[in-house]
Amino acid sequence: MSGRLAAPAGRLPAVRGETGAGGRRSGGREETARLPAPARKVRRHRPTHDPPAEETARRPAPAREGFRMPAEWEPHQATWLVWPHARADWEVKTTAVEWCYAEMVRHLARGERVAIVYHDETVRRRAERRLRQAGVDLRRVDGHVVPTDRSWIRDCGPIFVVGGRDGREVAATDWRFNGWARYRAWRRDDALPRAIAGRLGMRRFEIAVAADGRPRRVVLEGGAVDVNGQGLLLATEQCLLGRRQARNPGLPRAALEQALRQGLGVERVLWLGAGIAGDDTHGHVDDVARFVRADTVAAAVEPDAGDDNHAPLAGNLARLRAMRDRRGRPLRVVTVPMPRPLFFAGERLPASYLNFYVGNGVVLVPTFNDPADRAALGILAELFPAREVVGVHAGDLVFGRGAVHCVTQQQPRGRPAPPDGA
Repeated sequence: MSGRLAAPAGRLPAVRGETGAGGRRSGGREETARLPAPARKVRRHRPTHDPPAEETARRPAPAREGFRMPAEWEPHQATWLVWPHARADWEVKTTAVEWCYAEMVRHLARGERVAIVYHDETVRRRAERRLRQAGVDLRRVDGHVVPTDRSWIRDCGPIFVVGGRDGREVAATDWRFNGWARYRAWRRDDALPRAIAGRLGMRRFEIAVAADGRPRRVVLEGGAVDVNGQGLLLATEQCLLGRRQARNPGLPRAALEQALRQGLGVERVLWLGAGIAGDDTHGHVDDVARFVRADTVAAAVEPDAGDDNHAPLAGNLARLRAMRDRRGRPLRVVTVPMPRPLFFAGERLPASYLNFYVGNGVVLVPTFNDPADRAALGILAELFPAREVVGVHAGDLVFGRGAVHCVTQQQPRGRPAPPDGA
């Protein structure tokens, strides 16, 4: 989802725009204050150190304490973003991407607070200037200065869960992030969930499993999973179980499924095959299939048999049509066309309409100046009749190997669960 840092010798080759100091997605982030917060209050991050693995393994699992990951369409307290700052991700398109961010914030802020992480004060000042010019009401924006490597908060930020003592608490799950097992610059991004949970005064669960008699933190990116909020989770084998860019080498399928059940409160993992061409995450599910209702999945399809995406998407569609929900009923599957192949400097980009984001009152859909834009917007408008479906031009954004869903992260509505279960 973005041009990242060059890989070390013996690993995958570097992608366009990589340097020795950055990674695929670099972005400065700030953290937002507890919501609702005073308008435009900016807080700075003080780094902390992770506890030993033994302590992590002893910590309670979210599911055992009644937490679950809600569906994206459930009510939000806020949407989080990390303002773009790493030019290795978008190079000459960085300024254009800032205007894309401003447009997303403008639409989202009408229905919920928007929390923006800024890499430093310089980035904050530039971002606020862009937002004002775009007509954003900055009283709806909470800013946090936190150094980050990149801007892909979907993958490195916290995955929030709801539940707890009365079902109304919100906690943060903190999975290990390692730069998609491909890029060097990731350590500041890996620290982001801890920083955000600290800003919100919120309980944070580090997710670990027992491996070879020792606790082991589990690597997971938010774009690798999609849930319906009622026990089902979609993922691809290519991303979470494949040997290339292996996130958790040696961790068997059963152990990974157990981590997903305990960490996100799901009951069943529904495995698809692979992702789309051009995706440097190697198979994120949020480009190929998304829950749009508890019993309905939107699935990307490519009718051109000569396109690299045709076979894997057809395989995913066949699997989805054979899948059942927790009660044994078939899932309803709605197909969404892919845009025509999009290239820049000879490299294919991971353009997909499935990389949409569901806000409280709006669905933001990436568009690509493509004839299929209209069809995709119409299909999603029918699937989300109570929300305004808005196209966001993502031709510049996807140059960084990601789109709208990749740069957003929802914080569910509820009060922060007390830290450490206090």
